[in-house]
Amino acid sequence: MSDEDSTETRKVVRVGTRKSQLAMIQTNSVVAALKKRHADIDFEIISMSTTGDNILHTALSKIGEKSLFTKELEKALEDGSVDLVVHSLKDLPSALPPNMVIAAVLEREDPHDAVLMHPKHATKHLADLPENSVIGTSSVRRAAQLKRKYPHLKFESVRGNLNTRLRKLDEGEMYSALVLAAAGVKRMDWEHRISQLLQPTECMYAVGQGALAVEVRANDFDTLTLVSTLSHEETLLRCVAERALLRQLGGGCSVPVAVFTEIKDKELYLTAAVFSLDGSECLKETMQMAMGSTQPQQDSSSADNHYVGVVAETVSSQAMKAAEDLGTDVAKLLLSKGAEDILSVARQQNEAETKQ
Repeated sequence: MSDEDSTETRKVVRVGTRKSQLAMIQTNSVVAALKKRHADIDFEIISMSTTGDNILHTALSKIGEKSLFTKELEKALEDGSVDLVVHSLKDLPSALPPNMVIAAVLEREDPHDAVLMHPKHATKHLADLPENSVIGTSSVRRAAQLKRKYPHLKFESVRGNLNTRLRKLDEGEMYSALVLAAAGVKRMDWEHRISQLLQPTECMYAVGQGALAVEVRANDFDTLTLVSTLSHEETLLRCVAERALLRQLGGGCSVPVAVFTEIKDKELYLTAAVFSLDGSECLKETMQMAMGSTQPQQDSSSADNHYVGVVAETVSSQAMKAAEDLGTDVAKLLLSKGAEDILSVARQQNEAETKQ
């Protein structure tokens, strides 16, 4: 057989992604990991813009639509234009389309939030900034928590990809600092710009923050198996618990819901909190569960066995179910203490501001 013939018979897997520089960096890292495991397969990256990429002058919390950064990608997945899609997990709603599953959750980058200062404040932390300094963030979760911790500061929305937001900070006079996900900053190789990493006592992170997810069609078992080995067990279980919490709370980018998860001494701990938009109200709870055996059973590879949209061939269904139950139980505890009232008011306030 000639080289030309052998090239023609190679399998090609099409990978969908957003067009931004960060999305391409993330997707290229996933494709590189797949190529290491499957040298006989070619991977073609297909990039596209999403609703969230195209609406740049409105805060995400006020757009009033779910799947802002995923809908167009999932449409391409559904119609067969692509075979898999790489997402930032925090962009994926807790309820996926019925024919889609998350087939892999990769090892989490730093999930915390980072402060990037205007050059004139390069050596400062948030506590050091002058009264009424403006902090740019597109997240109601960050703003609500930081208003509690730093009441002398003002918080304003800042939109655009990371390059655009950094340019707005450096070249303008409006913002004294930005608060961004540390994972994205590090993947862009901007770690030298981080003035302060926010710890959970200051600002807990978003559900799934720092993790990459690979979404596939639920009935595409070949692709599901192809990507399943990319999953990182600890990240997977932490994120299943976080997503189950968000699903039970009915949260999204329009309401301030924050989490912190860790595994220690073979137990998974989940701390979660809900806030009013101004940060004046907060409900916070922590629960844990014993991990037990995480070794997969014979039947654990079925796409029918998904937990908040996540399937795993490499982790037992018992461990996945326990993580899902933990998230659900923490959410129910918060709801029993009045979380729904806080979240309902936050949604109403966002809707009222959207109509103005």
